[in-house]
Amino acid sequence: MCVIETSPVLETRRLLLRAPGPLDVPAIARLANDPDIARMTCRMPHPFGQGDAEAFVAQVAGQDPARANTFLIEHEDLGPVGVLGLFEDGEGRLERSAPETGYWIGRPFWGRGFATEALEGALVWAGKRWKRRALLAGHFADNPASGRVLEKAGFLYTGETKKRFSRARGGPVDTRMMVWLA
Repeated sequence: MCVIETSPVLETRRLLLRAPGPLDVPAIARLANDPDIARMTCRMPHPFGQGDAEAFVAQVAGQDPARANTFLIEHEDLGPVGVLGLFEDGEGRLERSAPETGYWIGRPFWGRGFATEALEGALVWAGKRWKRRALLAGHFADNPASGRVLEKAGFLYTGETKKRFSRARGGPVDTRMMVWLA
């Protein structure tokens, strides 16, 4: 029998990955309301206000944990620093062969290795507890830093570039596709 964790909590050396809650709304809104973050994601609007953060937290609370898990990335001393999600594509954008992962880190915390550390922790969990053998990811071609994070965590380029819609940009963006195999 497979037991699905409804709200997993993951710990890494410096970070705690957990479900975002109502108390996290102000921090999420503050960090996510940055055009340079939103424009590097598919789903995030800009501007991103309190109402967007509240809707995001509510949407995460309603996720089916067998299909999606979204984590607030919290530093032991600094508090919330970003978000990481693992999800099966329900919008038809990617082939259905493997779930996808995506993440963002607030600007004050860039360059500290938090994205790589959080992603590595989530990948261990995805392979062992969520029982996934592969994950897909993509990064916009004009965001090579995200590609380096994915590479450090063990993702490999597939050689495919797709057009992915960016809500904040209001149009399709060249996206370099990558895969991780457990």
